[in-house]
Amino acid sequence: MKIPLPPALQSTNEMLTLIAAIDEFKGEWRALGSLGPETLRTLRRIATIESAGSSTRIEGAKLSDGEVEQLVGRLGKESFQSRDEQEVAGYAYVMESIQTAWADLRISESIMLQLHRDLLRYSNKDERHRGQWKNLDSHVAAFDAKGKQIGIVFQTASPFETPILMEKVLEWHAKEEKDPILHPLLRIAVFNVVFLAIHPFQDGNGRLSRVLTNLMLLRAGYAYASYSSLESVIEHNKEAYYLALRRTQTSFEETADWEPWLLFFLRSLKSQIGRLRERLEKAPVPTSGNDLPGDLSLMAGRLLRLLEERQALSVGDAADALGVNRNTLKGKFAELTEKGYAELHGKGRGAHYRRKNS
Repeated sequence: MKIPLPPALQSTNEMLTLIAAIDEFKGEWRALGSLGPETLRTLRRIATIESAGSSTRIEGAKLSDGEVEQLVGRLGKESFQSRDEQEVAGYAYVMESIQTAWADLRISESIMLQLHRDLLRYSNKDERHRGQWKNLDSHVAAFDAKGKQIGIVFQTASPFETPILMEKVLEWHAKEEKDPILHPLLRIAVFNVVFLAIHPFQDGNGRLSRVLTNLMLLRAGYAYASYSSLESVIEHNKEAYYLALRRTQTSFEETADWEPWLLFFLRSLKSQIGRLRERLEKAPVPTSGNDLPGDLSLMAGRLLRLLEERQALSVGDAADALGVNRNTLKGKFAELTEKGYAELHGKGRGAHYRRKNS
């Protein structure tokens, strides 16, 4: 099986725009120092439930998010009877593990085998092969309505090729992570599509690929990934997900066409951020230190606190202090002025904002 690993990629304008927007939110998240621990706990729990439910439903499980929530509350009791329950419990267990220990989980063969073992820890059917590279072919097949296989959609690596190819891609990833040529998001996307093309395990490849994506995002500094479910975005775009994978993977034998998968991956990350923004807009602003109005978005509340400290702020000053994109802050200053908490003084280069006296 031919597996191309790019020394560099030709990014399109849309890719660059998406990366810029994602990295902007990465910086904005770091600046949200006003997020309280209760808000973070709630967001993370919701994300874990959605991720476990969506990732297993992509593979055919049927549990709703409500059923997943009840099941997650039973983790540790290890009394999961149905196949769906076992898969959801394993996914939730691994997600909790990487959210607390991601800094120590360098992407390597031993870590990958451990994560696979943990992912299938509750699955009785998978006890024989969990934590091991596959020893049988695991091609992606098409089935009819009666469950009968009608053809091979995509031919994955053979059991003989698998350890050789995985060593190759893991070495490539370790080098890229340490001494990057690609942007981290492109590195993660490439690893993901190549991993799924190899299909190194007998079962659980799709679920593990999404676990690894979350782990890699956290290791690359995208801390918000724990608080919004990327898996839920993929589930709602399942057909586009498989189509993008196949378009890129089937090009590997000739000239690799990375664009279909990279665009889907980056668009999904942007949608993930959009969902998190919506939840943040509804979250209350903690009032420790200075009392702040409860009708502001989190970033606007952070900006108002800074305005009260500095007394006067230009957009540039705020961008430097918070590490947030200027265009984002222009919108937040607009929110403050519309709600009567700040007012604009001056024009042009001398323009600045002051706290409006009530």
